[in-house]
Amino acid sequence: MCGIVGYIGHREASDVIIKGLKRLEYRGYDSAGIAISNGELQISKGKGKVAILEASLLATPIKGTLGIGHTRWATHGEPNDVNAHPHTGNTRKFAIVHNGIIENYDVLKKELQKNGCTFIGETDTEVLAHLIEEVQRVSKADFETSVQIALKQVVGTYGLAIVNHDEPDKLIIARKGSPLLLGIGDGETFVASDASPIIEYTNKVVYLDDDEMAVITRNGYEVKTIRNVKITKEIHELEMSIEQIEKGGYPHFMLKEINEQVDTISDCMRGRLQVKANDIKLGGIEPVLDKLVNARRILIAACGTSWHSGLVGEYLFEYLAKMPVEVEYASEFRYREPLIDDKDVLIVLSQSGETADTLAALREAKERGATVIGICNVVGSTIARETDAGVYIHAGPEIGVASTKAFTAQVTVLTMMAMKLGKMRGVLSEEKFHELAVALSEIPGKVKEILQQAEKVEEIAKMFTYAPNFLYLGRSYNFPVALEGALKLKEISYIHAEGYPAAEMKHGPIALIDEHMPVVVLAVTNHVNEKMISNIEEVRARKGRILSVTNERNTDVIRLSEFAITIPETHDCLTPLLTVIPLQLLSYYIAVNRKCHVDQPRNLAKSVTVE
Repeated sequence: MCGIVGYIGHREASDVIIKGLKRLEYRGYDSAGIAISNGELQISKGKGKVAILEASLLATPIKGTLGIGHTRWATHGEPNDVNAHPHTGNTRKFAIVHNGIIENYDVLKKELQKNGCTFIGETDTEVLAHLIEEVQRVSKADFETSVQIALKQVVGTYGLAIVNHDEPDKLIIARKGSPLLLGIGDGETFVASDASPIIEYTNKVVYLDDDEMAVITRNGYEVKTIRNVKITKEIHELEMSIEQIEKGGYPHFMLKEINEQVDTISDCMRGRLQVKANDIKLGGIEPVLDKLVNARRILIAACGTSWHSGLVGEYLFEYLAKMPVEVEYASEFRYREPLIDDKDVLIVLSQSGETADTLAALREAKERGATVIGICNVVGSTIARETDAGVYIHAGPEIGVASTKAFTAQVTVLTMMAMKLGKMRGVLSEEKFHELAVALSEIPGKVKEILQQAEKVEEIAKMFTYAPNFLYLGRSYNFPVALEGALKLKEISYIHAEGYPAAEMKHGPIALIDEHMPVVVLAVTNHVNEKMISNIEEVRARKGRILSVTNERNTDVIRLSEFAITIPETHDCLTPLLTVIPLQLLSYYIAVNRKCHVDQPRNLAKSVTVE
């Protein structure tokens, strides 16, 4: 989950790399470092954010036009100066940065120690630096071949960038399970773990696949497998812009991305939801529509916020398409014997398209013959390339670690898929389809109405800034939203919070309720409204502090609530697209009041590319 930047060209490499690392800091911010090859290897690194590294380089500049950089999210070894990347071997001949986990690092380390290698840190990455150095010492092979031989001994995942003291005009990168791409400029080449560091320089990129490496010189690049088979790669054009990865006047990316949902939901539907024609066009899944319509069942696999989107999807597919659905934690899917075969369809959800556990679930399902559909945000990501078909959510870059706009875009795509299937299966009438299509088209405007209440939510947040615990309750379509609201609060404010189906409160959590417990109640779904009112009464009887998200006409709920945030009316199955907005704002303002680092919460990184 670390960020990697590399550069070779005519610019000062340190300038390009530092700017790139700042844009990748959402992928890791425990420590940062840089290595510049300029006739010798010069390295600067240390614990803390990229700004600390930048200040060090301003005080003691490192000049050169070839280099690699890294911002770390720790897996092996605590965040400190020694464990920061880049790493070198004993001779400091090679410098290496790494994203991923080397699973057999301990075996390799013991063997290397027997051969006289001395380790100074605790990371698995340092093993790679020593291993490449030792391979070259024993085999007398060149830089490229030494890397290939070393990587054949490695078990695990990696995205690597390596420079060599003896070949100061060459940069080697390699990938297995951790994303890397090349940015192709005019007489210069960029390397990054995602596109955000390079978009201001070029929109032409080459994506590496697993077991591939690239040898980059001042004359260009060559891609091959680690077994030395040359490969011709397609050059893709990025769709993002530099403006999308800047804050645009907002104090935090998270607040910017919450407010962008008016547009991102519209963008997600544009050209797909055809209200006048009473149809939905999802070109990315047309090749597998027959399999989807006739599937024995649908499985959905995801992690974190995407898993909550998948839970909403379960309700949608079962209600609108009358199809059986199971939602799986992708992180558990492959560690049992999943009963899945060619009669099933697996939908995988991932904002980044690189989530390690979700990729593993995808591959497990494909091995068992299932059709796999991907729903992701990043064009050209591994999930987008490896699935049988898919749909992009078109939410634009999401920089804040706590996902917001990706959730609503994923739910929008799942809604359109469920409507499409329901119509094709003959279980959703033309009239009902049209009613839902109109309601869905109105969602962006209703999100805008909710966002206009931000100041009200900000005032409510002041009341609960120092609450030690929160309880979130929902039913039906809004039970997953209760889970998502609790997750957002935990992620960025570090307040313990739990989401529950409201009826489950009596099976344990009600014991926690007293006058100090804020209870957030989602009471907007008409067919369970009376039940929700009963749950609110149960909380009130125990002096719980009730904050409700409800409709203006739901006067009983408003009367029973200490605080109420209202949302516009919509169809029950579309309410998650609205109820989640106040919960995002609530978590944001509480975190700001607590002076938490909203965009980079402790211990978290944006893209979970390691297990």
